[in-house]
Amino acid sequence: MKAIQKNHAPAAIGPYSQGIVVNNMFYSSGQIPLTAEGIMINGDITEQTHQVFKNLQAVLEEAGASFETVVKATVFIKDMNDFAAVNEVYGQYFSAHKPARSCVEVARLPKDALVEIEVVALVK
Repeated sequence: MKAIQKNHAPAAIGPYSQGIVVNNMFYSSGQIPLTAEGIMINGDITEQTHQVFKNLQAVLEEAGASFETVVKATVFIKDMNDFAAVNEVYGQYFSAHKPARSCVEVARLPKDALVEIEVVALVK
C-alpha cells in the first residue's frame, strides 16, 4: 500500500490520507471544496464542485491515475435540489468517459461543504 499526499490538494483534516494505492487501484478520500492552502470555497454549488474536481485531479495525478481511469465515483450533496448543478459540472470532467456513480443527499458534510466526492481509479 502507498498513501498519497499531494501539496496541490488540501491536506487531510483528520487521521487519514488523501488516498491509498493498493496494487493497481487508487481509492481517494472524499474531497471537499478546500483550496490546497486549506481555505474553504464559500461560493455556490457550482464553484464548490469545480474546487472538488481540482482537488481530485491533483490526488489522481499523484497516484498515477486520471479522470479517464476512474471506475467509480461517489457524490455526497447537502441538498438534492443541487443535483442538476453538480451534474452539469461533473459532466465537464467526465464527458466521453463515464464511470459508475452513486449520488446521495447527506445531512451534513465536513466544514459545512455543499458537496464531497470520492473516486476509485485504475492506476496507469
